Amino acid sequence: MPRYEYKVVPAPSKGIKGKGVRGAEARFSYALQELMNGMAGYGWEYQRAETLPSLERSGIAGSTTEWRNVLVFRRPRAGDASEFQPELLPAPAEQIESDDQPIEMPYETDDTSNAPLADNGVEDTQVNASVGASLSILARARNLTAKHDAETPDQDDPDAETAEEPPKT
Repeated sequence: MPRYEYKVVPAPSKGIKGKGVRGAEARFSYALQELMNGMAGYGWEYQRAETLPSLERSGIAGSTTEWRNVLVFRRPRAGDASEFQPELLPAPAEQIESDDQPIEMPYETDDTSNAPLADNGVEDTQVNASVGASLSILARARNLTAKHDAETPDQDDPDAETAEEPPKT
């Protein structure tokens, strides 16, 4: 049996203006219509209107009974177990290969030691690398920078061969 959650809202006490709406009754009906359509947009289903008593303070020690008009809405509760319908997944298709040999992965090894792989200049060369990966990349960048600096002449070095223009007179 489905379970519901309920929402009770105050009924409009005053009509609202709308295009082509004339007269007090039409404005009140239009206000009620807009409220009900707005609630339906959020999944609430109108149930009924109720007039209920409400005790309110009046003065310092007095109280009065006010009658309030409310509208009752309901919708099925989200996450209700009766709404849950499990979906059966299709069985996996069998893969048929032309030859019965297993596919070899290029980086798989039977040896679980840290066997070095070919250096591609970017990634770490150890199979079981963790934090050392970023350190090895940083070290490689420093080596490349040092190699580049050694190949290019230093701007401040007076012995470096540089072609300078003679001063104009």
